[in-house]
Amino acid sequence: MCCARRQQQQGLRCWVLEAADEVGGRIRTDTVGGFRLDRGFQVLLTSYPEAKTILDYDALDLKPFLPCALVCYGGQFHEVTGLWRRPFGAIRSLRSPIGSFTDKLRVASFRSGSLRGTIEDHFRDPETTSLQALQDAGFSPSMIARFFRLFLGGIFLDSDLCAFSCMLSFLVRMFSLGNACLPAEAMEAIPRQPRMGLPPGSIRLRSRVVRVGPGAVTLSTGEELSAKSVVVAVEGRMAAKLLGDTISQAGQGTTCLYFAAPRPPIAQPLLVLNGDGRGPINNLCVPTGAAPSYGPGGKSLVSVTILGTGNDPNRLLAEVCEHLGEWFGTVVQPSPRLSINDLSRPIGCGPSPGACAGSCYCGLCGHP
Repeated sequence: MCCARRQQQQGLRCWVLEAADEVGGRIRTDTVGGFRLDRGFQVLLTSYPEAKTILDYDALDLKPFLPCALVCYGGQFHEVTGLWRRPFGAIRSLRSPIGSFTDKLRVASFRSGSLRGTIEDHFRDPETTSLQALQDAGFSPSMIARFFRLFLGGIFLDSDLCAFSCMLSFLVRMFSLGNACLPAEAMEAIPRQPRMGLPPGSIRLRSRVVRVGPGAVTLSTGEELSAKSVVVAVEGRMAAKLLGDTISQAGQGTTCLYFAAPRPPIAQPLLVLNGDGRGPINNLCVPTGAAPSYGPGGKSLVSVTILGTGNDPNRLLAEVCEHLGEWFGTVVQPSPRLSINDLSRPIGCGPSPGACAGSCYCGLCGHP
């Protein structure tokens, strides 16, 4: 949509062909029982350069998380304070087993390095993996295992931290310069803004493209549309289907479960990380702690992230509930009124394969 808006500003006429029932791609939100459920835990970093040029932050009414985390290790929660925003502020948690004093000093040095030069400079640096970059920076194995693998793993969706080191540098820079926020009306408020900048009729919903040729596309209905240029903006598997096997199909997956709670299991709007490495949960947060509009009055929404996909849903739910019980007792439990299918299927997902009209990523309905 942003690409289309740029073209419209240059005087070109464009169509946006959207396979789903609404725009936004993965930035979608479902409403269930008065709760706003983003499709996977997501935040907006206010320092993203492109976002600052495109989005009206005031209109989004952004609600920030605190720039710190709770790490569960050894049966206790340990606060890691201001690691990117105020690395020396973390010294007050010196007795915490999450990194040594030397690790805190290295965080400050690593942060300073990410802020030097331009973003483009860092993307021209020699490449290695994020894990190798952290090891080269001298971080201790315990700091990497108890913080970086969890925090960065939840962003890269990969606890092995194989993402390029330039992405690590970029993220450290972004977390150092801005806040991680939720829009008051949930993440789906973000794609609404570029959509509003397009002329009426520019977006065609439920228009699935099945073939791309030179200057033309064919829809699932058989309709063919011609244009001087075609921009393909889809995930790897579908890009390879449309453009050929030279396109990489590789990707990372994550599973997100939501729970309603009578009260927040943690008092502040921050991220909880599983430093023990036991159990399925990688990270957890309470969206209503940052943005109360994510839930009905008096109730808390708990978001749980598990890295990877393809888990047996009933077994996964049981393991996650056991894990939550170890952390918070009975505060966070699934509702007995909901079956596992109810918990796993977003709004709009039908009971049979393909019935979700292409808007679902649950993995249970047969839609990719």
